[in-house]
Amino acid sequence: MTTTAVNNNTSGGSSGSNGAIASNGSDIQNMFTTLLVAQIKNQDPLSPSDPSAFVNQLTQLSQMEALQKLADQGGSSNGMMASLQMLALGGQVGSQVQAQVDSLNLGSTPVATHFTLSAGAAAGALVLTGSDGVEQRIPLANLSAGDNAFTLDPSKYGVTAGHYAVRVETDTKEVAGIEIGATLSSVRLGGDGNAILTLNGGLAQVAPSALTQFNGRSN
Repeated sequence: MTTTAVNNNTSGGSSGSNGAIASNGSDIQNMFTTLLVAQIKNQDPLSPSDPSAFVNQLTQLSQMEALQKLADQGGSSNGMMASLQMLALGGQVGSQVQAQVDSLNLGSTPVATHFTLSAGAAAGALVLTGSDGVEQRIPLANLSAGDNAFTLDPSKYGVTAGHYAVRVETDTKEVAGIEIGATLSSVRLGGDGNAILTLNGGLAQVAPSALTQFNGRSN
């Protein structure tokens, strides 16, 4: 079960696209370097057609090599940072966290949510959008500016089990995302090389940037 934000098919496509971009960049660089080296070899370095041409060409070649080294170092650093992030997050498995979510895999278990509004509203709705695009609106009333809590009980509100995009809308036209408190169940690498966090055994899947708080492990 996956959310839209971390859909594996999307990640795979992104990875392929990034690979193609990297390959094209490498091909362009190799072509440029090959042409430049050929141009330097096929002229008299002591008598170029332009007195500054030979020096400029050597400078361009040196700059290209330096840029490639920086790119390689950046790739290595990114890989190291991703590994460190996985180790750090892996050590938090079993901890209670808070996270912003844009979708949930609902069953019959109630889900405690909260959301933040910039202004109060007399009425609003928690909007659930199923995979078929059909919306179900759960009425909300007397919403205050700041933090609001709401328990989403699928049985109480007649919500069938399934995957739903979630958001809050108010009668003042404000739209807000929701946060949930959950247990960090597992951490894995997605197809794009980024970490994917599973909450409450599959209730939601989010990126590390979605975490807003670590609350430690429950006793």
